[in-house]
Amino acid sequence: MTETKIFAQPGEGEWVTTPDGNRRRVVLFTDELMVVQFAFRKNGVGDLHSHPHVQSSYVAEGRFEVTIDGVTETIAAGGSFIVPSNRVHGVKALEDGLLVDTFTPHRADFL
Repeated sequence: MTETKIFAQPGEGEWVTTPDGNRRRVVLFTDELMVVQFAFRKNGVGDLHSHPHVQSSYVAEGRFEVTIDGVTETIAAGGSFIVPSNRVHGVKALEDGLLVDTFTPHRADFL
């Protein structure tokens, strides 16, 4: 996927296995903004990491233990969180779950 995508229909996009064993699917993106779905199995971990992008995440399904800069909270479906630029963060799925993440600017490494 290399063209700007501004509309998406349910089920579009290819799921890719992430280095930590979960799955992600780029939904939409422009140069300024990207929407990505991340699917986790129960006990799946999104390893601690950081990036220069600002990230906003919405918990669409499940419950996650979310850690940002050493502070951990449990966020359930319908909840959300923001990761400021360059903050160390990660998640653990307490049950099967789905995150909808937005990144600004877009994550070129996901394309």
